[in-house]
Amino acid sequence: MKPAPFDYVAAHSASEAAALLATHGSEARVLAGGQSLVPMLNLRLARPGVLVDINGAADLDYVRETDGVLAVGAVARQRALERWAVGRMPLVGEVMGQVGHTAIRNRGTVAGSIAHGDPAAELPALLLCLDGAVVTRRGTSERIVDSDRLYLAPLTTSLEAGELVTEVRFRLLPPSTGWGFAEVARRHGDFALAGAIATLRCDQEGSLAQVRLAMFGVGATPVRARAAEALLSGRAPTAARLAEASRAAAAELSPDSDLHATADYRRRVGAVLAERTLTAALGRARGPR
Repeated sequence: MKPAPFDYVAAHSASEAAALLATHGSEARVLAGGQSLVPMLNLRLARPGVLVDINGAADLDYVRETDGVLAVGAVARQRALERWAVGRMPLVGEVMGQVGHTAIRNRGTVAGSIAHGDPAAELPALLLCLDGAVVTRRGTSERIVDSDRLYLAPLTTSLEAGELVTEVRFRLLPPSTGWGFAEVARRHGDFALAGAIATLRCDQEGSLAQVRLAMFGVGATPVRARAAEALLSGRAPTAARLAEASRAAAAELSPDSDLHATADYRRRVGAVLAERTLTAALGRARGPR
């Protein structure tokens, strides 16, 4: 398998990359980790006229924490985020450990996976759960796209032609926030047949606050289970209430059937994973007893 012919240009900074994309417009695609793009090129599912390689843009290679926000540059590898999470944010470390395999994470970028928007991938769902955003640049203009406005359809985002993702931002979890993560896949490293990520904390009265539940592999895009969040927020946590919220989350889903799983399977497993992650999050929020 070989890609269709294309021109290749290398950018050595974010400004140079943005200028090249502005020049070539919809004919251009950005090459960073290439873990999704290169197979698409070889299968000729993508036929760009120009590849803009941003691996030389050192100003886009960083993972840093500022004022409660974790910022990841467009060239930062997934392994860099995985290493950063050790001892700092266990949820991120747990999620990253399920993204492909080590060799893939050594090359793949965080921003690339999020911009690619595979509905069964872990990172887009993590972005949703942590109220994240992407920072983009088009020419000299910059904008911030919140995660709830980013995903439109399978592999389709609200990013525009000629727009460069320069940074991904995740909100760090406040103290005493519990988290849960679970997925079902045919093999370790495969895309999920269904998955869920949850965060929550308890207020001084013991009621649930800041409940977030994101699900992936169960629809055309990763989704926030807002009905489940609404059922739990401000209310006392009970096993029955968590189960009710999980059923509400599953009722919102619109999964497809394929050769790996039926829609009904994904919906039923989604409910189980939602309850499992919410229960785990609650246990961590309450702490040792």
